[in-house]
Amino acid sequence: MELNEELILRVLSNVNIEPRNFVAFYIFRNTNDVFKLLIATILTQNTSDRNALRAYENLVRTVGDVTPRRLLEAGEEAIANAIRVAGMYRARARKIIELSRVVLERFGGDLSWIKDLPVDEARKILLDLPGVGEKTADVVLVNLGKPVFPVDTHIMRISLRLGIARSRKYSEVSNAWMRLLRPDPRKYLDVHLRLIQFGREICRARNPRCEVCGFRDVCRYYNEVVKRKGA
Repeated sequence: MELNEELILRVLSNVNIEPRNFVAFYIFRNTNDVFKLLIATILTQNTSDRNALRAYENLVRTVGDVTPRRLLEAGEEAIANAIRVAGMYRARARKIIELSRVVLERFGGDLSWIKDLPVDEARKILLDLPGVGEKTADVVLVNLGKPVFPVDTHIMRISLRLGIARSRKYSEVSNAWMRLLRPDPRKYLDVHLRLIQFGREICRARNPRCEVCGFRDVCRYYNEVVKRKGA
């Protein structure tokens, strides 16, 4: 048996996806707004989706419509108080204020046109924005239907355990998944979400549930670490 698209899709078909557990996906699906998608993604940095969603909903209650102008009018202190639940709230608030100012000044507060750009051009523009790194840019892009594969901490852990990557280099892991899957942005998004949930439920950081894992036969970690411990 080898790790291929057929096995990946078969194993992940048993993983249930609840949209509210994926803030960026949930917010964009309900608003179709690129700026709101970007803010939601920034709120997920170094925190759980549950906390990020609570922070986003608090932000909505504070500023009303989450737009660059409304956020700037609200100010850093009000934003910090609204997103406190996500942690690092003062640093995040400064980042959100800086981002809002840049988007308003450079692009008139509108990022919808990014949807129509080629992926490389769209990614470059996103990476030039304050507070946007590789993962944040790719989360935005894959939700816009672009052919990228975002890698979070769960996917990084799963990738290293499976052995499809030997380092934590973001591009190496992202490219490894894109080589395994046919080039279909909708599939990339679906597998990305299901892998995250799989990491939460099965391939956990502590006490992974290898006994119920469908990837067990092709997993380097299971065959080189778990089985040897049990031998």
